[in-house]
Amino acid sequence: MKSTISIFRIHISLLAIVFLCIIIQSCENKIPVIPKSDLLSLPSLTARNFNTIFTDSGKIQLILSGPIIEKFDKTSPQYAEFKSGLHVEVFKGHDKPVAIVTSKYAKCTDNNLWELRDSVVVINDNNEILETELLYWNQEKDRIYTDRFVKITGENQVSQGIGFESDTHLSRRRFFKVTAIITQ
Repeated sequence: MKSTISIFRIHISLLAIVFLCIIIQSCENKIPVIPKSDLLSLPSLTARNFNTIFTDSGKIQLILSGPIIEKFDKTSPQYAEFKSGLHVEVFKGHDKPVAIVTSKYAKCTDNNLWELRDSVVVINDNNEILETELLYWNQEKDRIYTDRFVKITGENQVSQGIGFESDTHLSRRRFFKVTAIITQ
């Protein structure tokens, strides 16, 4: 009987050693290493259904809103991307918006250069409507421009052209190539 118990203990010991080896083998680090370049391409901030109000001395300057914003701080230059669109109401201290800007895509670099793409619409305080597929806005120089087709609809006139530059109020504007001026 003692030999049966000792054989049983040997079998248990062998099973325990085999089981221990399996456990040690399975504890291997199986998490893949993420390359540093992939980490740099991830946004440092993501916000959904955001609404941001910019003020100066207690007065609303603009309201920026959209479905999603992603901020990338580990790139050069740093930028914010609005892949699902953007809606901006510019107040500049007034009670009502003096301009409204919308687009289906936008990107803003840390040097205040905006790129608006896909169904860009700008409405100024004179209710003039600018429509284009690509518009750049340099905030520091108070300048908007594009090399694409632009249509501006005013109360009595529709102007169309390819290539355009203006101040942000659309008061000092210039088409590079006028394709149509329609007076109503």
